[in-house]
Amino acid sequence: MEKSASAKAPAFSVLLAADFPLQALRRTRHEREREEPLGLLSGTHRRAVILAACAQARAAGVVPGSSPSQALARCPRLQLQPADPSAEAEATAALLAVSFSLSPVVEETEPGICTLELSGHAPLQREPRLRAAVAQLRELDLRVSAGLAATPLLALYAARECPAGEVRIIAHPRTFLAGLPLSAAAPPETLQSILARWGVRTLGDLTDLPRAEIARRLGAEGLALWERAAGETVRPLTPARPPAHFIARHTFDHEVGTLEPVHVILRRQLDRLCLDLVNAGLATGRVELQLHLEDPPDFVSYISLPDPCSDPATLFRVLATRLESLHTASPVVGLTLRLAPTRPLLRQPGLLDATLRDPHGFAETLARTTALVGADRAGTPSVEDSRRPDAFRLSPPPALLPPLSPCASATPPAVLGPPLRRFRPPRAAWVELSAHRPSFVRSTEVAGEVTACVGPWLASGEWWRADLAWQREEWDVRLDSGGLYRLLHRPDGWQLEGEYD
Repeated sequence: MEKSASAKAPAFSVLLAADFPLQALRRTRHEREREEPLGLLSGTHRRAVILAACAQARAAGVVPGSSPSQALARCPRLQLQPADPSAEAEATAALLAVSFSLSPVVEETEPGICTLELSGHAPLQREPRLRAAVAQLRELDLRVSAGLAATPLLALYAARECPAGEVRIIAHPRTFLAGLPLSAAAPPETLQSILARWGVRTLGDLTDLPRAEIARRLGAEGLALWERAAGETVRPLTPARPPAHFIARHTFDHEVGTLEPVHVILRRQLDRLCLDLVNAGLATGRVELQLHLEDPPDFVSYISLPDPCSDPATLFRVLATRLESLHTASPVVGLTLRLAPTRPLLRQPGLLDATLRDPHGFAETLARTTALVGADRAGTPSVEDSRRPDAFRLSPPPALLPPLSPCASATPPAVLGPPLRRFRPPRAAWVELSAHRPSFVRSTEVAGEVTACVGPWLASGEWWRADLAWQREEWDVRLDSGGLYRLLHRPDGWQLEGEYD
């Protein structure tokens, strides 16, 4: 990295992902597949050629322009695939998301190249923030190089001359440009042979010649080339717009029958979408996942979150839990993920408020429990508006527990009778009747002759609904063994409901 005491601080940066289509394709593969060498084909026709190859393939002798047969002869393990437009679109979105975290003025200059204006940052903050962005892109499986200079063109030259994962700052433009080859300025073909005869090999060789003489002898093309060689081309950026909708799509290159490839894509998409949400100062309260199946209809799942969230790891666990028990009728050929934006929840809890420490972790645990025991067996019980004993329903617990109401009186309620210790579930019983009253009881808990009984107490309700209608007959009995019990008679038979203390 060049250093200088110049007071003129750079104001533009370029993030450049070399071999962008190849990187975009590689980041959709599982880690085990990434160990295999990968090459990018120009298409699937007979005359397809290698467009790019990974470092492992290049070390084996695979070069761009070679035929597939030549490449496979030099690297038998080489995996050849055509470009994936959906993978490139997602990689571009990830590059833009990180760029927008640095600056509101971002230009999508070329595929895999973003130009940023950093004038809003203090000079001492630009390099550390740029290095943090490069590291963040590395976590998103994009290896980029970054250039920092006073003009967009100089920053582009710096990024091209910088190794992947590094940042180069241009403080002395003339010294930096002097050694660059003439091809860095993209000279027109009509001028290449002329400049070669003049002995011009580098940008420094060209800028050593008088600017006016270049313009007079080579015309407007020569003047534009001289200005590019000098790094003096200044242009306004064409800002890209931040995403208004938080959606990601992917199409698999072959049918998928397991969850592993789906998980890889979902994690990549969530990392990018959550970064877009954070850049916009938003979170998500609802996730929609659509799996496109080979045979319609598609599988669609809507997940409402207990609290707005923008953490990709939390959202991935929620989606992975939902997909654990999924069985589709046909293979998956693509997926679409949508995050519904909302304002993040900001609240200051009171001193005595009781809240969940981790609402999303609790929701995930509840979802796993529900998947094991069933949706009707997990949740927070609440009493139903019914006279049926033990009538309740289960609902997801709230993230914020309601405050406790103060006691109306410190005097405990009066005792109405001995407490009934219920059996859960009630025990089946055989009851002998005498004059329509219980006279003998036998169950797994007790057996004996009834010495005293009180009842019956009859109750019924919801007779207007066949699926919810109920009726019951209750008796309190004392057995010769000395115990006091509650007997329950329903249409399905007799049961021992509980024992009085």
